Order: sequence, then C-alpha cells, then structure tokens
Amino acid sequence: MRPAAVGFQCPSCVSEGAKSTRSGRTAFGGNVPGNPALTSQVLIAINAAVWLLILVTGGQSSRWFDRLALRADGGEVRVPDGRIFLVPDGVMDGAWWQLVTSMFTHVSLLHIGFNMVALWLFGPQLEQLFGRMRYLAIYFLSGLAGSAVVYGFSEPLAATAGASGAIFGLFGAYFVVALKTRRDVKQMLLLLGVNAFITFSVPNISWQGHVGGFVGGALIAAILVYAPREHRTRWQIAGLAGVGVLLLVALATRTLVLA
Repeated sequence: MRPAAVGFQCPSCVSEGAKSTRSGRTAFGGNVPGNPALTSQVLIAINAAVWLLILVTGGQSSRWFDRLALRADGGEVRVPDGRIFLVPDGVMDGAWWQLVTSMFTHVSLLHIGFNMVALWLFGPQLEQLFGRMRYLAIYFLSGLAGSAVVYGFSEPLAATAGASGAIFGLFGAYFVVALKTRRDVKQMLLLLGVNAFITFSVPNISWQGHVGGFVGGALIAAILVYAPREHRTRWQIAGLAGVGVLLLVALATRTLVLA
C-alpha cells in the first residue's frame, strides 16, 4: 500500500488511475509544451549557424550558399560580352534538399535579423496554442509551400534564400487563430499591410516565398483549428498529409514542365 492524502492506495489502483488521467492539452489538441520558446530558440540557432557558415566562407559566393539556396535549374549562362558562367545545380538537377535548406539560408544581416525577430515574437505564441509538433508542422509545411511557389514562379537560374516563407506562414497561422478566437486583428492587418508593401516595392525580395508561405500557413492553421473535436487528431493528420501531397504534386508538375 502507498500513503495518500486520505488513507492509503494500492499500487494497482495508482497505476490504473494514471492510465485514465488525460495529459494537458492545448486549445487545438496538442500536448502543452513545458517551454513554448524552446522550439523557436532551436530554429533561431540553426538559422544563425547556417548564416555564419555562409558568411565566413564568402557570402553569396560561398559554395555553401550555392548548395543550400533554392534555384530551379542550373547550367551555363552566356553574358553579353561572350563569357560563359556555370550556374550550380538546382532542384530539377537533383538538388531537392534546397526546398528545405533554403529556409535556413541567409546572406544579409538585415534579412536574418528581421526573420529571427519575427520568429521569436510569433513562434512561442503559436507553440503555446498548438503544441510542439503542430507548430513544427506549420513552420515546415509553410516553408515548403513558399519553396514550391518559388520553384514554380521564379526565374529558374535565380537563387532564393531565407526563412521568410516559414515566417509568413506563422503570420498566416496567427491571423487564422485570431479570426477563430475573435481577437482584434487590426494590428495584424497593419503588420501584413506593411510587409506586403515591402514585399512588392523593394527589389530582390521574393514575393513568391512570402505569398506561398502565408497562404500555406493560413491553410494549415485552418485545418488545425477547424478540425471537428471528435477524432480531432485524425482529422488534423489527414489534413496535413493532404497539404503535403498537394505540394509534392505541384513540385513534380513543375519539374515535368521544366524538363
């Protein structure tokens, strides 16, 4: 027997009680994280490490930038004066990992600074709402959605890098949550408006990654927050799997078009 608050309990009773006790759950079905900032801290550390690696090995001329940044295709390019430059391989050439590694690849201090501040501001809040695994699903599927739109609509030989697709996915997810919970979205709309202006008015910013990430994040969050309560986890997994399949089909279709 084991001492309890009132009297004693048998070991088998304690064991059965532990089995029937539900663990803490977030508002949308995930496990409550012990430290909701931990995942974002790890993602920030990975981004910073990759940025430093590229910085100390030559910036945009670094071989690591060529390997990790996203481009659809490689090959030879002839410039007006007749010289020929070799563009490194892209996704179509077999460098499929660039669809993911480009999410962690930056060359500008301002670029990585903005993305990491946004990740720090929104990431822990979303992990608190969704739990760690669902938060990671939002982050990576949004980033992949951004990469898919870049792959589909950018110049094939142009290199695109940055966590912006995933970051805009967090914006989209937070916006959907705000609508679902009937929060005031005025500040969020202002933030989105400012970022939209910057996206389409400042040169050398990938609108494809931003738009793809935002739409992907909003769609993924809608699947998570509007899933029926009964068998919610199953509905959520099925919805996320559907998004993943849709992205793979889009990527495969673009590859066939470029071939």
